[in-house]
Amino acid sequence: MAKTKIADVIVPEVFNPYVINRTMELSALQASGIISNNPELDALAQGGGKLINMPYWEDLTGEDEVLSDTTALTPQKITAGQDVAALFLRGNAWSANDLAYVMAGSDPMAAIGDLVATYWARRRQVLLFAMLKGVFASPSMTDNTHDISTGTGAAAVLSGSTFLDAKQKLGDAADQLTAISMHSLAFTHLQKQNLIEFIPDSEGKVQIPTYLGRRVIVDDGHAVTAGVHTSYLFGEGAIGLGNGFHPEAVETDRDSLAGDDILINRQAFVLHPRGIEFKNTTVAGPTPSNAEVALAANWNRVYEPKAIRIVKFNYKLE
Repeated sequence: MAKTKIADVIVPEVFNPYVINRTMELSALQASGIISNNPELDALAQGGGKLINMPYWEDLTGEDEVLSDTTALTPQKITAGQDVAALFLRGNAWSANDLAYVMAGSDPMAAIGDLVATYWARRRQVLLFAMLKGVFASPSMTDNTHDISTGTGAAAVLSGSTFLDAKQKLGDAADQLTAISMHSLAFTHLQKQNLIEFIPDSEGKVQIPTYLGRRVIVDDGHAVTAGVHTSYLFGEGAIGLGNGFHPEAVETDRDSLAGDDILINRQAFVLHPRGIEFKNTTVAGPTPSNAEVALAANWNRVYEPKAIRIVKFNYKLE
């Protein structure tokens, strides 16, 4: 009897671009503009190597000169710096037995295919928060950290005033900070005080939460330790994303004797906080793990603090 198999319904060259695009659509950080993807980063992610070198020009410095009819101007130079990102290689596989289909009355592999993009959106967000833990453990990121958790009384608590102090870490560049991410406990804390406003998206279909004009991203992956919460203030494009290439990004297989269909999905991508160099100091394998990107030794700021569109904010709720 003819039977439809997973290989008949999942075409790798079609399925993989769909998963990548859908993953980006499902990411709250991507939807808010915090994570930006562009062809240049895609090309870098497909260029090979474990580390992606991203040279940049430093800003012009020095005093201007008073023009004179006897003294020539003194030419100044422009200097270059280099940001470095890691290439992440990740994968997973799922299988389902024919009997599961029979007993459930619906196709489990079809469900798996539908849920793959949602899975990767969550996993990239987990990776990002592990990365931010390591980034802000680096001594080079002190100027982008606002920690009030050791204060007394209201001075240690999340409020409009303490939020504005955190924003001020970027000085006259603070308006670049367009979003804040937080644990659901902190979000509820602000809701109870009627400090969360909701605005419709461009299509008027979704109500987007905002706090003091900044979009709010709620994720329970944020650290809460002994009552101390960690939030991040972000600017648009603070995190760069490049989708790379894997020669076998999607494979399907079948163990006929066991009655198992198998879907394998692999990804190669760059996810990088702009201006903070990945040092690759403690990476044991060919690509960093979540635990390794969470280590301070692997990160060093190369942009000036105001050009880093991320601020870490530590506080209490009471």
